[in-house]
Amino acid sequence: MRVAETRAVNRALRKAYGIGLCSVEELGAFSIPSRSASIPSPSNGPHPSNGSGNGQPRLRDQLCLLIRQYNLDSNLVKAYAADFCGTEALSGASRELVESFISHLAAAAKENRAALVCKLNSYAQPVEAQP
Repeated sequence: MRVAETRAVNRALRKAYGIGLCSVEELGAFSIPSRSASIPSPSNGPHPSNGSGNGQPRLRDQLCLLIRQYNLDSNLVKAYAADFCGTEALSGASRELVESFISHLAAAAKENRAALVCKLNSYAQPVEAQP
């Protein structure tokens, strides 16, 4: 199976099972910066699937990278992001608010991951005991 087919299958499986994490392959924009400068891409431009069209990674990809890098719970991060942005769902937040949240999350994770995890755990849904 070709690499592109494998990525497509992985993406379809994640969609089917509601898994929001990105694969490393899909975060190609986050590969080693010096390497990307020395190896020309076939199109010599940003790939629409990896960038926002201006050569910068999409906000979703930036968030996925932070979640993977700091081993955070994606559902809790999503709940925290919605609360931070003052919206019911993250999709309702403006781009500027999401950018602000990503910066805030990156700084909090770098400064004190344990405190961030405690904060995220406050967004966990309580589990009711079974009789």
